[in-house]
Amino acid sequence: MKVLIIGGTGEMGQWFTPFFKNQGYEVVVWGSSGKVEVAERMGVEFAHDLDAAICTSEIVIVTVPINITEKVISETAPKMKSGSLLMDFTSLKVGPTEAMKKYAPADVEILGTHPMFGPSIPSLHGQIFILTPIEGRCEKWFPVMHSLFEDNGAHIEIIPPIEHDRFVSVVQGLTHFAYITIGTTFDNLDFGVNESRRFMSPVYDIMLDFVGRILGQNPYLYAYIQMENPEVLKVHDAFLQQCSEMSSIVRKKDAEAFASKMKDAAVHFGDTAAALRRSDKLINSKIAEYDRLLDSIGQEIGVKHIYSGIVHTGIVEKVTPRTVVLECGSRMVTLKIENIRLLSEEELHEWKLDKLEHHLRDISVLIPEEADADVIMELVSCNDDIVSIEIIDRYEGVEGTKRLSVTFRVMIVGDVEVEKIHQEIERQLKGIGCSIRG
Repeated sequence: MKVLIIGGTGEMGQWFTPFFKNQGYEVVVWGSSGKVEVAERMGVEFAHDLDAAICTSEIVIVTVPINITEKVISETAPKMKSGSLLMDFTSLKVGPTEAMKKYAPADVEILGTHPMFGPSIPSLHGQIFILTPIEGRCEKWFPVMHSLFEDNGAHIEIIPPIEHDRFVSVVQGLTHFAYITIGTTFDNLDFGVNESRRFMSPVYDIMLDFVGRILGQNPYLYAYIQMENPEVLKVHDAFLQQCSEMSSIVRKKDAEAFASKMKDAAVHFGDTAAALRRSDKLINSKIAEYDRLLDSIGQEIGVKHIYSGIVHTGIVEKVTPRTVVLECGSRMVTLKIENIRLLSEEELHEWKLDKLEHHLRDISVLIPEEADADVIMELVSCNDDIVSIEIIDRYEGVEGTKRLSVTFRVMIVGDVEVEKIHQEIERQLKGIGCSIRG
């Protein structure tokens, strides 16, 4: 079954291309930039003939900038084949769904969708996926898409397009507007953001990260989220009015009025205790990783760089609030804590098994009479420093004994003292009654 992703060479297109490919779909992508190399890197076809790809695809997904979504739908929908599905992955739903209803033939189904996440997330697990089906226009494909996303861990919300746009005017419109405005205020004040981290509280630290996260994204995407949803302006007006009122109260030094406004907002907000617990969990998670790094000074750890994917292993030499210094053999490596993820012991062990060059040792023994060589091998293999163990020889003709001679081939993890582990294995074998052969 063929899926065509129009805008497939963009960030969200590059996220969903491997997703659909991994579900067994044949994926074809198209992008106005003509980046064929992006398609090649993902292992899919680039649609050089877009019209031909549209009329031969079972599913067509439009994931382009909000300001041109309706235009792309108007040019795409009439060319689709009977029984196919047209979807969009944009942050607004009224305009795109109306365009799909207008331009898609009656025998082409339509489904407005909004993934409530960005391309940096690793999977759908725990992510919100909004679907805005139009009655009578998605009978066949709606359950297919619903199951596809839900079976891969997404939480599905189903709402009408107009309700979607009203909610996201606050969920995205207000949130982004507030964070971006904080960033522009820093700029206007010529405020030293990095220097301010010296004095930060955990809440300020987290707030800075969210401001930076938004400011580091595509500014045009965020501009269109603000400008293309007519509901956003109502939210702006309410927000600016409240900013003005609160500032006026502060200027008058009217603590009672300030407290009254804050109390009223808390009542409307609802369960502030739960919000406190959730935010504590977020704060404590940042503190916990830092504490783990401090506790690891002088010990070996593994960390994965979030952006490059490179794993660094070494002895922790020094930890500061912002950095960790690792002794990696003969060199020192300094890493920013916000850019790394500390690997668990299991993850570090698995990485070593997969990446290091390991040592092979053959150990020959006479095993006790009535003993089972395979069971002995299983017992020895419990050592975490052993990658693998196998029996490469069994021999019953050793002069002067009826005991079976067995040779074990042992692969030992590449970064340990191989002689020490070899001796430990021999000690284990002797302990269960084996005699080491020369």
